[in-house]
Amino acid sequence: MKTPELLSDPVYHDEEAARLYLQEVRWPEGVFCPKCGTLDGIKPLGGNSMGPGWFYCAACQDKFTVRVGAIFERSHIPLHKWLLAFRLMASSKKGCSAHQLHRTLGITYKSAWFLAMRIREAMAPADPPILGGEGKVVEAGRGLPRAGTVSSSLRDEQTGRVVSCHAKSGESVMRFAGA
Repeated sequence: MKTPELLSDPVYHDEEAARLYLQEVRWPEGVFCPKCGTLDGIKPLGGNSMGPGWFYCAACQDKFTVRVGAIFERSHIPLHKWLLAFRLMASSKKGCSAHQLHRTLGITYKSAWFLAMRIREAMAPADPPILGGEGKVVEAGRGLPRAGTVSSSLRDEQTGRVVSCHAKSGESVMRFAGA
């Protein structure tokens, strides 16, 4: 399934289109139960009480939607707003603040913060690299953020990544960084 490119695409503005898009992305081979993993015995539930998008698994006798087992689980924020937030956060060069999401999506700041934290957590690398080894001191200041401390920025020579470190006066910043 191709990712929608235009912001005028219905997946960013219509709940039903967003749900169908996520179902197609999550279950391209067919719907399976996120709890027990079975492909057999999955039936869509109909009726007005449940709403669209509900499925029933005969194996574990449980109901589920595309939200279950994903970062959308237990969230009252509509799916089309989640997709728009993904788009804004992924396409923004310097990131997207919760306040900007609050203004753009028309949701409360508390909900925007919750949404942004879940998206950032999902975008984080599974195994972040352990810092250590040798680096070059880029800049150093004395007494920041508290008196008697040294603040330094180290640049990894191989990756170019810059890491800030704070240490008490007299301590080796390199030892503090894990080398």
